[in-house]
Amino acid sequence: MATPLLDGKTADRRKAVPVRKLRRVWPANPSVVLWSTMVGKKVVMAVTGLVLVGFVISHMVGNLKIFLGQQAIDSYAVFLRTMGEPMFPYGGLLWVARVVLLVCVVLHITAAVQLTRMNWAARPHDYDTKRSIATTYAARTMRWGGVIVVLFIVYHLLHLTAGVVSFRPGEFVHLSVYHNVVVAFSVWYVALFYIVALACLCLHLDHGIWSMLQTLGWNNARTTWALQAVSRGLALVVFGGFISVPVAVLAGWVR
Repeated sequence: MATPLLDGKTADRRKAVPVRKLRRVWPANPSVVLWSTMVGKKVVMAVTGLVLVGFVISHMVGNLKIFLGQQAIDSYAVFLRTMGEPMFPYGGLLWVARVVLLVCVVLHITAAVQLTRMNWAARPHDYDTKRSIATTYAARTMRWGGVIVVLFIVYHLLHLTAGVVSFRPGEFVHLSVYHNVVVAFSVWYVALFYIVALACLCLHLDHGIWSMLQTLGWNNARTTWALQAVSRGLALVVFGGFISVPVAVLAGWVR
């Protein structure tokens, strides 16, 4: 359409551009957006790691009951299956805990794998010159250590929980934890395998606990050294507590 001007000339009037409807920046499910980000995946790893560290510590404390005698640890195994009765069926709460732990493990591994891929995508080519960056052995072996820990967990469940590997027919007795542990760790190479695998777990915890505290924002310039010491100390306590059982069986202190 032509618009008349004061000097008698005309000018074309531009058509109005229709206004687009604004898109929602934040969708209905914020957790999906959070999960798609690198920060979100680190938070998931930190939260699930916190749950798994709590389980590892409680599991270690339960294992140490073997030093109180056969009745103490065997009764503890029965308690884990009967807690909550009669409100919950036999083994009900134990299976709830197992499902929660399984979900945490799956989320933890998935976030770790996706974070690794995101890091590789951000740096598709290696640097021409690599600078020496101060880091720990635990940090450098975090990924492979995690793979070893997962394989160890699978073996441990098949071994001392289900009794389907590393036992001769008739050796594994359900709920006879004391007997099963003594029989299992009386084989030196089985005990050695557990010690080596637990060393990998210790390294994983050393760096993992520190990363968890860092992601959750619990560190600052003044508390960094203290939190690193806590991470290292807690990992060593877990390592010492777990390996004390196979060592005690091999030494003949538990028989």
